[in-house]
Amino acid sequence: MRPGTLETAQRPFVLIWELTQACGLACNHCRADAKPQRHPDELSTAEGKALLEDAAEFGDGQLVVLSGGDPLVRDDVEELIASGDDLGLRMTITPSGTGSLTADRIEAMANAGLKRMAVSLDGASAETHDAFRGEEGSFAETIRAVEDARAAGLPVQVNTTVCQQTVDELPAIRELLADLGAVMWSVFFLVPVGRGQILEPITPERADMVMAWLAEVSETEPFGVKTTEAPQYRRVVMQRRGETADGGEKGAAPDPGVKRRTGIVAGDGFAFVSHTGEVFPSGFLPESAGNVRDRPVTDSYRNSALFQSLRDRDRLSGKCGACPYRHVCGGSRSRAFAHTGDPLASDPLCPFVPEVYDGPLPWDDADSGARGVSSGG
Repeated sequence: MRPGTLETAQRPFVLIWELTQACGLACNHCRADAKPQRHPDELSTAEGKALLEDAAEFGDGQLVVLSGGDPLVRDDVEELIASGDDLGLRMTITPSGTGSLTADRIEAMANAGLKRMAVSLDGASAETHDAFRGEEGSFAETIRAVEDARAAGLPVQVNTTVCQQTVDELPAIRELLADLGAVMWSVFFLVPVGRGQILEPITPERADMVMAWLAEVSETEPFGVKTTEAPQYRRVVMQRRGETADGGEKGAAPDPGVKRRTGIVAGDGFAFVSHTGEVFPSGFLPESAGNVRDRPVTDSYRNSALFQSLRDRDRLSGKCGACPYRHVCGGSRSRAFAHTGDPLASDPLCPFVPEVYDGPLPWDDADSGARGVSSGG
């Protein structure tokens, strides 16, 4: 199932369930500000199975990502994977690179029906990755886990955070991914929440440059490339191809028969269930639309005012609201919320300024001093 074929008003492309916020690492970018201890109000195994049953109501093959913290802190992970697999869900997991991710545990999850495992690499060496993760030995554990996953026949995705501390590592990480046999590189552009508030994001101009480079990578490497909290990647790709915002070629009249391709953003093709059952548009946009203990996740996603507003791109304000690419991009709603408290405001990481827009810009009061790139699109 591809995002472009999904009716996102009815179901998310990705449903993330944060099993726990407990984790032995102290990563600089951690959204959850994770701690070693589990929360006493986490969803129980029975409540988790009920959540998975409800998630199956979204439709066949719903993608579910088990995340944390470190989800392997819980001893019911295999049971939950098997339950989801029996329901027809595509079960995946994002464990931490710690000693809990043993070869036996990986094989047990694969046997339970796990479809993919994602690991994080924020540096191409032990020195850079371990410094970012706050744990000596994390790089070695992660590489070992990738090899164990491949031995178990489990496809591996690699997640990488982009900020000033990691951006220069990207070319070396690219080479490492090819050697590791990863099937997907998910590149996350920093949203300043949790411990991530202490990190420095890259400038909007450099973000566009990185995304143009990622587009080149996607054309030459055997693994796929996708971005997280950076929907402007779709604009960058279209501009590289010489396409206008409606999908046609520059200089050509728009084809009224071409359906606009809607990008996946928080609340629109994406949903997040916290360890205590709160339903958020994403883990980086902590506004609740309800709790799964009181309201099915399907109902919160489809019918809550919060999620419905995020799916209406014409409600966006500022330059995002005037942008001709808003239906294929939409901007990071999480980053807009982190910077302004308004999830419908402009994304400050995007430098693109529509020619028709002459209002305030999201970086006018920012320390970066970044200036936008005006274009008619």
